[in-house]
Amino acid sequence: MSLVLDRVGLRLGEDIHIDDVSLTFERGTMNILLGPTLAGKTTLMRLMAGLDKPTMGAIQVNGKNVANIPVRKRSVAMVYQQFVNYPSLTVYENIASPLRVARLGASEIEARVREASRVLQLDAFLKRLPAQLSGGQQQRVAIARALVKRADLVLLDEPLANLDYKLREELREELPRLFAASGAILVYATTEPSEALLLGGMTATLWQGRVTQVGETPRVYRRPANIDAARVFSDPPLNELAVTRRADTISFGDGRTAPASDLLPDVPDGSYVVGFRVEHALIYRPEDNQGGFAGTVSVTEISGSESFVHVDLGFATWVALVLGVHEWEPGLPAEIAIDPRSLFVFSEDGALIAAPRNPADAVPLPVGVA
Repeated sequence: MSLVLDRVGLRLGEDIHIDDVSLTFERGTMNILLGPTLAGKTTLMRLMAGLDKPTMGAIQVNGKNVANIPVRKRSVAMVYQQFVNYPSLTVYENIASPLRVARLGASEIEARVREASRVLQLDAFLKRLPAQLSGGQQQRVAIARALVKRADLVLLDEPLANLDYKLREELREELPRLFAASGAILVYATTEPSEALLLGGMTATLWQGRVTQVGETPRVYRRPANIDAARVFSDPPLNELAVTRRADTISFGDGRTAPASDLLPDVPDGSYVVGFRVEHALIYRPEDNQGGFAGTVSVTEISGSESFVHVDLGFATWVALVLGVHEWEPGLPAEIAIDPRSLFVFSEDGALIAAPRNPADAVPLPVGVA
């Protein structure tokens, strides 16, 4: 099976929800839609499923336009972040419901339900009603119902958001393998760059209803085609700075400068936006005399093994990732210096000019500013 979206759009009145999207999905592949809330991920999935019709473009399955084929006649399974289960049916019957509609035999239904319940760790709950389950357990029931259908197209819209950490990690590994083994096209929507990287496959980044880049997930992460794709694939947000190169000097727009040979040695004169991810933001105390951009700490988010320190620089707020638990209290002075080997460089219109050869290899070499 192949699924092709050819210049698909959805316009409701003056509002453009999906804008000129072209994508191709092949049998047995893992495909990720990555974007922030309201980027258009769910809307795009509803168009693929046949729940909504595009106002422009074509959706083709095996070369045939299916825009006018109702969803009940398509081989599609979809799971939303907000799970939907039948409240009057047991967990077993919820999972078995699409198989009964398809009039499969009792032995086949039993085998499929038992296999799905084992994978989703639902064996102990098969006789319960949904109201007797936690939210995470109900979400697993919805995923199991999609799994047993063995549909040609499986659409998962942030399906693991309500699960506990351990089970979420297990299913991130298990679900792509299970659905790929069935030969299905798996499309998985997420807001989390880390989840996209863990799942692998192909990623399409979405920004305001547009697909900004499509490619193998690690490559899209390492070499975003434009600043919108880089923003989508950075969480916390990409640290950005507008700069101008003239001869041997880089100007930052507020009177400060740095040698061009230190920061942008390989680009011609012009105006650019440079960006770097939080793991490459180098944060110091002022007494360390590193000559970075001076500011004050606005907030520190501690995740346990990492600390995200937000520094207000006046012209922007940058975030630095510091391993371990660190008490950078609000109001403390701090400096952030730029490692030139970690920089993405974008033109004024947002196109990628230069990217780190391997951002993971970047080491502290701060650029001071005068």
